[in-house]
Parts: sequence; structure tokens; C-alpha cells
Amino acid sequence: MMYTQQVSTAEALWRGFTMRCPNCGTGRLFGRFLKVVDHCSVCGEEFSHHRADDFPAYIVIFVVGHAIVPAALAVEINYAPPMWLEFSIWLPLMITSALALLQPTKGAIVALQWQLGILGFESSKLRRLAILQPPVPGPTIAEQRR
Repeated sequence: MMYTQQVSTAEALWRGFTMRCPNCGTGRLFGRFLKVVDHCSVCGEEFSHHRADDFPAYIVIFVVGHAIVPAALAVEINYAPPMWLEFSIWLPLMITSALALLQPTKGAIVALQWQLGILGFESSKLRRLAILQPPVPGPTIAEQRR
């Protein structure tokens, strides 16, 4: 089954972040923790050629680091708790946050690639554009020959 509705970039990103197919929003994007399915089980959209690579991990490190490091520094400056207490609080929080954000971030990156038609999704983008765009009115072949 093929979906022919227009999907905005924001909607595709949200569908990817919620780990759903960016095309239909229904099918699952992941088969395992970080393994993207080869194709959507609902609409049949192909995902086997995605190229997210390490970019989701870089984004997660950036976000988690910028969220937790200032908090850890503020606690250290204001309260100066013992080092064992800081490690027992901040390390599990950082690990949990990173693992919780990694799959949704990868889904959003795959959805962004799908929406923009880059890194293997060119044919999918062209197919969506061909289906969604109405035919351009112009002269018929008979009129062109005159």
C-alpha cells in the first residue's frame, strides 16, 4: 500500500522521533534497539539504504552533555557533595539519558533523510513528488506539432 499524502518536515521528524514510519506514521521504524527495519510493514516504504551512521550519537552526546554538565557544575559549586555521591547521581543519569534518547534521535535522523531525499532516499523523494504533483497543463502533442 502506498500513501500519497504530503508529509511536512516537522511531521516526518516527529514520526521518526516517535519511532514510526515517516511516510505513514503507523509502521514501526525499528526492529531492534538501533536496527532500522528494511521496509515499513504498513506502507512498504524502503529503509534499508539509510545512512544515519554516528550522527545520532553525536547529537545525543551534545544534548545530554549540555543538559547535565551545567546541572552538575551548579550542584558542585553550590553544595560541594562528596565525589562518590556525584558519581552515583550523574553517571547513571547521563547513561540513562543517552540510552533513552539514542533510538528516537536515530529515528528522527532517518526521517529527515527520508523527507529531504538524501543519502539513499532520492528515488523515494522523486516518487513522492511525482505522485503528489498534479500534471502541468500545457499544449497537447497535436498542438505542439502545429
